[in-house]
Amino acid sequence: MSKTFRTACIQNTATRDINANINWVCQRIDEAHEAGAEFITMPESVGLIEPVNENIPAQCFTEELDVGLNAFQNKAKQLAVTILIGSQLIKLEDERIVNRSFLVSRQGDITARYDKVHMFDIELANGESYLESGVISAGNKVVLAKTPWGELGMSICYDLRFAALYRALAQNGAQFITIPAAFIQTTGKAHWHTLVKARAIETGCYIIAPNQCGHHADKRYSWGHSLIVNPWGEILADGGDEPGIIYADIDLTEVDLARSKIPALNNDRDFILEHF
Repeated sequence: MSKTFRTACIQNTATRDINANINWVCQRIDEAHEAGAEFITMPESVGLIEPVNENIPAQCFTEELDVGLNAFQNKAKQLAVTILIGSQLIKLEDERIVNRSFLVSRQGDITARYDKVHMFDIELANGESYLESGVISAGNKVVLAKTPWGELGMSICYDLRFAALYRALAQNGAQFITIPAAFIQTTGKAHWHTLVKARAIETGCYIIAPNQCGHHADKRYSWGHSLIVNPWGEILADGGDEPGIIYADIDLTEVDLARSKIPALNNDRDFILEHF
């Protein structure tokens, strides 16, 4: 098993136009493949961003009927590359909707699924508010997936703020972790870089975090700055604030090296909390 590979983060500005979004991303997949990327990742909600919750159900489909999922699977097979579909909103048989990330093999097969666990339900002081749980059902499973290079931990966007999830992934074998996101501009400017770097440092993992950017629809804006960070917390690539692609060469032997320097994953201790 090779421990080295070239990865790419596609940074897009998804709108309400599903077909246009998918076509644009498919063109970037072709570009990333031509640039030598073996593991191509894309943001959360890559095929659609609909800011109005009430409009979302009519634009969601089962896995079998989801146009974006099918297109990206075909690309993976055509180009023989591994693809991380950041997420698509998927309708289940019981009519619930989940925010689901997919790992797709070089053969075009879905090898892992992760349903976003933490729902983005917030109200900011400037009047911005989001209620993801109003239409999306939360997942309840942490997912590790085998890749041609090593163990991948999967997460999505708001999960980034819950460090215990990442520690669990790392302590159970994750060597690199994906954080596809549509991180909003307000909180992205304040916290995105710090949180992504922190997740890398505390886990000793590579972090691959493709993010949406720009204006989507209505008052919805994303921060951009897709990031690839090494296990020592160093930023290898930053996507800035425009659509495009970033690349980095990953060497998973760096994971063991970082963890040997700071063996924090092995140093957990039980403790008693006292109140005074």
